[in-house]
Amino acid sequence: MTMARATTLRSPVRPPASARLGAAPHAPWGWAVAGAGVGLLAALALCAPAQWLAQGVARASAGRVLLLQARGTVWTGSAQFALSGGPASRDRAALPGRVHWRLRPGLRGLQLQLQADCCTTAPLQVQVRPRWGGAAVRVQDQQSDWPAAILAGLGAPWNSLQPQGRLVLRTQGLQATWAAGRLVLQGQAQLDLLDFSSRLATLRPLGSYRLLLQGGEVPTLQLSTLDGALRLQGAGQWVGQRLRFSGEASAAPERAAALDNLLNILGRRDGARALLSLG
Repeated sequence: MTMARATTLRSPVRPPASARLGAAPHAPWGWAVAGAGVGLLAALALCAPAQWLAQGVARASAGRVLLLQARGTVWTGSAQFALSGGPASRDRAALPGRVHWRLRPGLRGLQLQLQADCCTTAPLQVQVRPRWGGAAVRVQDQQSDWPAAILAGLGAPWNSLQPQGRLVLRTQGLQATWAAGRLVLQGQAQLDLLDFSSRLATLRPLGSYRLLLQGGEVPTLQLSTLDGALRLQGAGQWVGQRLRFSGEASAAPERAAALDNLLNILGRRDGARALLSLG
């Protein structure tokens, strides 16, 4: 009886450690696969084709800003920059030459360098910094010179005007911040339309004009005439996310007949004036 009980209570044989751990011998393979996956994702991100950026810009702008014939990567590439009236529009106008970009992530967000063959003497510098519930975009003080003809790509009324001239853009302390669905602007941007002419008027040039965007608690927009027979003036401000602008266009008395058709296109006629409104 005692011998039988001793045999029954004998301790079972313990399996080898490798058998108890089961998947342990295969763990290095799991880490290798995970590492390869991370490396593949990193390589894909670093070598993401420029066409991906072009598609993202087109979607974000509802098809109005296009990067055509994109080359390189998302981070360093080039394309032909064009404006369009949207997906259903046949209007399109492109800058001569190509636009080159360099995008770099950092501790303070994304740093963008942008240079156009036709229009910039030094790269435009833009910094994008993510914030809780929004982002902040800061534009380095700079000046660039663009052909006004590209505006025709945006559709009506620009496709009828077919503008010619120069667009000179200057920025000073310009920063835009989005937070909780609210846009806050600081600094200013000045856009001069110089030696403007249109196919709708035989008089060339019609004049030179200035748009001044001033940041603050309520950002404002001022339109004024620098010189010329066509006189433009107006003012506007942002209310929430919308711009409300009103102004007028008129002709110097001695040029009224020559500019009558153009005034009909620019806005609703009120005697010798054409009323301008937006928003």
